[in-house]
Amino acid sequence: MIQMTELKVGDKAPDFTLPKGRDEKVSLKELVSKGPVVLAFYPGDFTSVCTNELCTFRDSLKDFEKLNARVVGISGDSYFVHDAFRKANNLNFDLLSDYDHSVAKLYGVSYDDFLGLKGVCKRSVFIVDREGKIRYKWVTENAGILPDFEEIKRELSKIH
Repeated sequence: MIQMTELKVGDKAPDFTLPKGRDEKVSLKELVSKGPVVLAFYPGDFTSVCTNELCTFRDSLKDFEKLNARVVGISGDSYFVHDAFRKANNLNFDLLSDYDHSVAKLYGVSYDDFLGLKGVCKRSVFIVDREGKIRYKWVTENAGILPDFEEIKRELSKIH
């Protein structure tokens, strides 16, 4: 049983491996080996606020790349749904499937009950640096609120 954890800035980010497609899995360890990673947990594909959030990341991806950061979306949707969502919105970054909600629980960002669904990701953002340390954390209970994208960029700019 995976327990919910209260992760703090400065903590070691729990490693995970999640599918991004039928035959491809991605681990956090692998992602951070290339530089800082923005983990964007979100409730679900094809919802208005999540679409707005991920399209905002898409539209500002060049800013994140200039800061040597990769953006990765994580939700409980299957990789089949992620593929359709990515294509429908021309998303140019990975979406990982936390289908059993284990990573959301590991990071302490899953709802006990979200509109009758169990374990859905809370809208949240973590920045993990190359050493695997959490450098930024933002979590909201209100799924209608978007993260502060400029604040995320400012925090990334502090990582050398």
